[in-house]
Amino acid sequence: MNGRNDTEVVAGPASGQASHTHRLRGLAATGLVATLAATSATTLAAALAQAVGVDFEVPDGGETIPLSGVAVVTGFFSVVGTVIALALLRWSARPAGRFVWTAVSLTAISLLPPLLSGADTATTAALLGLHLVPATVMIPTLARSLRTRTD
Repeated sequence: MNGRNDTEVVAGPASGQASHTHRLRGLAATGLVATLAATSATTLAAALAQAVGVDFEVPDGGETIPLSGVAVVTGFFSVVGTVIALALLRWSARPAGRFVWTAVSLTAISLLPPLLSGADTATTAALLGLHLVPATVMIPTLARSLRTRTD
């Protein structure tokens, strides 16, 4: 015998588990950065719309949507999109394709309230645009990250 003990097993995380955890954390970080970018871009777009005369007044109650409301709602739903992406990365065989399909469908559904709100044309058009701004930031960013993290 050569004096080596080959029966010892080194305990440690399975390489697949560590890799999967790394991918989830990377996607979460990407989602956080994209959320900040989407929220900033959408709030800036809303401020520009206000500067050119869009009042963001919704007839139901006659309230005006504040810029802070635009930022909070954008941030919230961007985080929801990131959670959906994380869930699909964890449980789907094709997370990127399923994410794009889901996100585009939810974006289309989100266009209905501005169309049905009864607001004036300028406010309706601005609200539609403000729904599309974060979608153009979040969807491609998260889909690209899902593609690169599943190769």
